[in-house]
Parts: sequence; C-alpha cells; structure tokens
Amino acid sequence: MTDKALPWHVAVLVAEIPEGGLHRDLQAGEVERAAIASLAGLRELPQLAASLDLTHAGSGRVRVHGRVSAQAGQTCVVSLEPLTSEIDEELDVIFSDEPQVEAMAETDGDEDALADDPPEPIVNGAIDLGALATEFLMLALDPYPRKPGAVFEPVIAPVDPADHPFAALKALKTSESADKPKSGSKTKGK
Repeated sequence: MTDKALPWHVAVLVAEIPEGGLHRDLQAGEVERAAIASLAGLRELPQLAASLDLTHAGSGRVRVHGRVSAQAGQTCVVSLEPLTSEIDEELDVIFSDEPQVEAMAETDGDEDALADDPPEPIVNGAIDLGALATEFLMLALDPYPRKPGAVFEPVIAPVDPADHPFAALKALKTSESADKPKSGSKTKGK
C-alpha cells in the first residue's frame, strides 16, 4: 500500500521491530503537508498526524494498527465557501514479504484466500508509515464536502415573455408583416 509518489515517507525496518511491538507517533512537517494538500486537491492541510502500533503477526507478517488524524481545508461544493474537515480514521493493515503477497495473488480462485484483504507488501525489508498514513487520509476525505446547513437551491427567475428561445423569431415575423402590404388594400392600375 506504499507509494513512492507520495510526499511523506517514514520507513520502519521490519528487522528493528522488537518482539513486544513498536509504537510510533508521527507528525507531518509543513513541506510534506503542503505537498499532500496539493496532491489531494485541498486548500490547506494544517495538521496531519498518525499514532501507529507495529506488531509481529507470525509467518513474517507485520500488523500495523492505529489512527490517522488531520485537519483538511476543503471547499464546500454547494456554497463554495472554505470549510475545515476533521479526519479521524482508524487503520488496521497486515504487511507481508513480497513472495507471500505474490503467492496469494496466484490463488485468487481460492475462496479462503479472498475472505480477508490480501496483505500489503513489505518493500526492501521496510514499511513506509508516512505513505500509509497519507493513503488513509486521502481515503477518508469527503470528495463532496458540504458546510452544515448548506443546501443547493436553483435560481428561479421570473419568466419574461420577451426572453425565450423563439422571441427572435417572433420579432422577425413582426418586422416582416410590417413590411408586407395588407391583404385588404388594393392597388390601382392605370
């Protein structure tokens, strides 16, 4: 679930995780928050933090469990006013070395293998907690944020009889009939 294109990286080597587990509290810096805000289409990202526990889950797997919290500056889709969204997202992800992930991908016809989410790959012996937190933040963002009480109301303008698609034709017809001689008038010939 890690991605090199994401701007926040905090790698933890699996070999350095003690048997009792490891706890990490992370805070994204100003540069990382600005890059993530740009990537996610946010006005701003004044706060992004993660509190994560890493534990061994047997068979070379590592469980990452915790929370991602953030304040995301978005724009209301109804009123176009700025708003701040509070994000508090729980995460629980299993990581495994790449050969195990590939073996699970090959058994995709097996119902038992598909019962749970497949593990994410451990890349180069490490888990990137910054990228993981960034991905969970992006998944938690409301794609259509709305300020409380904001309601879309279409603009209803009074109907002006002169302002309709056929008004130009009516005006043309009126000017043509003014140019034509009236059917009741006779012309005298000499």
